Amino acid sequence: MKIVFLYIFTSLFIMNLFSLDEEVNELTLPELGDRVSGAVSSSEEKAIGEMFLKQVYSQAPLITDPLLFEYTEHLLYRLSEYSQVNDRYFTILLIDDDSLNAFAAPGGIIGINGGLFLYSDNEGQFASVLAHELAHLSQRHFARNVLKSQESNLASALVMVSSIAIALISNNPNAMALGPAILQSQSLRYSRLFEKEADRVGFANLVNAGYNPDSMGEMFENMNELRRLSGDLPPEFLLTHPLSSSRISDAFNASENLSKEGTKKDSLEFSLMKTRLEIYYESIPSNSLREFKTRVEKDPVDKNIYGLALAYKKNNKYEESIELIDGLINSYPKNLVLNNTKIDILLESGEYKKALNLVNKFLDISPRNYPLSISKSKILLSLNRYFESEEIIRDQLLRKNSNPELWFLLSEIQRSSKNIIGYHQSRAEYFLLLGQNERALNQLEFALKLTKNNFQVSERIMTKIIEIKEDINQSRGL
Repeated sequence: MKIVFLYIFTSLFIMNLFSLDEEVNELTLPELGDRVSGAVSSSEEKAIGEMFLKQVYSQAPLITDPLLFEYTEHLLYRLSEYSQVNDRYFTILLIDDDSLNAFAAPGGIIGINGGLFLYSDNEGQFASVLAHELAHLSQRHFARNVLKSQESNLASALVMVSSIAIALISNNPNAMALGPAILQSQSLRYSRLFEKEADRVGFANLVNAGYNPDSMGEMFENMNELRRLSGDLPPEFLLTHPLSSSRISDAFNASENLSKEGTKKDSLEFSLMKTRLEIYYESIPSNSLREFKTRVEKDPVDKNIYGLALAYKKNNKYEESIELIDGLINSYPKNLVLNNTKIDILLESGEYKKALNLVNKFLDISPRNYPLSISKSKILLSLNRYFESEEIIRDQLLRKNSNPELWFLLSEIQRSSKNIIGYHQSRAEYFLLLGQNERALNQLEFALKLTKNNFQVSERIMTKIIEIKEDINQSRGL
């Protein structure tokens, strides 16, 4: 696996270590005050975040697995309840990259590489990284960095965001040189003070959320192992932020006097998510089958059996896959991940009616559940029940209107149902979220030609066309 550490706003979770002189429940936080908002207001941070999203959506490969997204979203929101983030509305980006990285951007954006799952041994370690990133948001480190550098010009900040987005999606830190403002002001390079503060706040929130305090030190050990494996050419981030053995021991010292009783370190769901990504990142299906057969023979624990079931699915051996999943479901009959996995196996194998019966059963228990709803929509699409399939996606869009994948899926359903006007409208919304206004405009102009005498639809499309043209002219300075 490639080990890529990019210097995003938030830093990767390689920490400048901290000391805990107070009990975590008595944590005192700095007064942020009006000076920070004067440098970059909350509304400006959101505007910066929106631009960043468009950069990432348009070029970065994203993981679209609904089960992974649902797990990550629930965990992040659960952790945020113990954080000091005031506006707890987040946009989660699952970056399709097997290197270890995570970042937070202004406007409540949290990005997580697939590799973060792979390099975390348990949920506690994974959660420690998210807690650190949430601390960057709650302490408004981006705005405070701008204030510190006396660079409060929003346009310059947007240049920074653009170039850092390019660096992120290209895995090329040198791409940041495209944004001269970064080199001039260093507004996205956090000081040791900010990193230490994020470490301290994140650690406190992690413990308050009920996780084992050792989780943070354990994550350090994993990172130290990555450094060892990198040999003579360690990642650039580790060259500027060396991870010493003393930092690892200090992390464990910080948690030494804290109770470990009753704390959570792992969950079945995390181990299943990690296994899903292991299968996902193995490009040769037969290799994953061979690997997980060996694992089950040596250690027939749940995660290995689940991995073998997914490996059989990946090799189109559906009966074997279902048999293993059924065994796990017997042990955890109400587990949504396992049952949703069975639904998806049935769908892929063409057992549409069985899949539909099972998905309906669990949607009765968990109405509007995101992964279950996506699965049901795909089942109905396979059964040519286009209207019902479309209605499910539209219902999800009520809560996830800025999710480009949902708009893309809606457009595909409409194309299958020969709703060509709807297809072009939905595809336009998809391109708008990607920041590709010209392509969105082309889609709507195609749709407008097809409306003929439908005045209501044509007026709605024309209004959207006018809005997009105004945005394009503004971006060109016209």
